[in-house]
Amino acid sequence: MCGRYVLVQKVKVIEKRFNVKASDSLEYSPSYNIGIGQKGLVIPSDNPRELETMVFGLTPFWSEKKTYFFNARAEGDHNKEDNPEYRGAKGIINKPAFRKPIRSQRCLVIADCFIEGPKDIGLDEPYLVYLKNERPFAFAGIWDEWEEKATGIKIKSFAIITVPANGVLQKINHPRCPVILKRGDESKWVNEKTALSDITSMLKTSDTDLMNAFRISSDIKDISKNNRELLNPVGERLFAENLMTIQQDLELHGMGHYKPKKRNV
Repeated sequence: MCGRYVLVQKVKVIEKRFNVKASDSLEYSPSYNIGIGQKGLVIPSDNPRELETMVFGLTPFWSEKKTYFFNARAEGDHNKEDNPEYRGAKGIINKPAFRKPIRSQRCLVIADCFIEGPKDIGLDEPYLVYLKNERPFAFAGIWDEWEEKATGIKIKSFAIITVPANGVLQKINHPRCPVILKRGDESKWVNEKTALSDITSMLKTSDTDLMNAFRISSDIKDISKNNRELLNPVGERLFAENLMTIQQDLELHGMGHYKPKKRNV
């Protein structure tokens, strides 16, 4: 499952890439280690021209307490064996926590890359997984808003949708892969008028040829750690490449802090 990811791009880069503007209240801190319970940068379907932050780990509006559904299986209760050849029903539309968000509360989750490990040992042996020619990109996300009864505080949170693994994740021995939307599908994903059948048709595994990965230090397990060195390779890429390393690319284009704009009153 996708429980850690990276986003260090400057806001102006994200604004240009997705044709959006940062909200006046946006407080954004680039991170090499975004985990469950932390805030991530999203573009929501109720305001698809604006960037905002939400908590990673969805709490349904009807929940009695705070929960953290950080991933949502596209197949729902189907395909429990995670068969990569599965082409059946998208059971996510019937899951209590997700059936409302998948219909009307979708979001683009902005990322540079993500972290994954083998099924049985997880981040004891982590890999940095990335798109070869696309940074930043957008995960297919869903969101909800939950109110804490004791305080009346409303919290927006999101989950990333997953599908069976492609060749890169299979080589890592991980059974799932987050849905990475094609550029042409991003605006449709956050358009509230897009038909549900069109939405579920976007829930596909990314082509293996578009992605790659390499081993990094298990220091990434410590959610309190957040520095570029976490992404240093400790092994070769799974598939050979003759491209600039992702660490250099992120360092060149990323790490732009953003604070809310001041308004005259």
